[in-house]
Amino acid sequence: MARNTAEVTTMEFNRIVAGTKIHGEIETKGDIRIDGTVVGTLNIMGKLVLGESGKVEGEIKCKNAEVMGQIIGEIRVAELLSLKASSSLNGDIITNKISIEPGANISGTINMDKEQLAAPTKLGPPNVNSQKEPAK
Repeated sequence: MARNTAEVTTMEFNRIVAGTKIHGEIETKGDIRIDGTVVGTLNIMGKLVLGESGKVEGEIKCKNAEVMGQIIGEIRVAELLSLKASSSLNGDIITNKISIEPGANISGTINMDKEQLAAPTKLGPPNVNSQKEPAK
């Protein structure tokens, strides 16, 4: 008997390839992989994957992040930040959970205070993935 195959799941996925350089603001509801360079702000509702050749100069807000490349600036991660051995981060980290492989390079502060995750950033309002209700 044949199955009903009408239900198809698709995943939203964006990619910035090596050799590409973008100046400005990127906002996405899906996941994104960056192997090029972004100078500006990133507001990602899904997962950020920063490849070994990837570089971000600016501020990042996302749900989850896996970093193998270079970040210069602040990163706010609502759930899990994973820094791989090839990663380099020069700036402040605000996250709920963090995983750091031996060899990862960090220069800055690490803050795992949930109150800080909900605080406003230079990017604007609190992280949309935050569970905290706004004050009345």
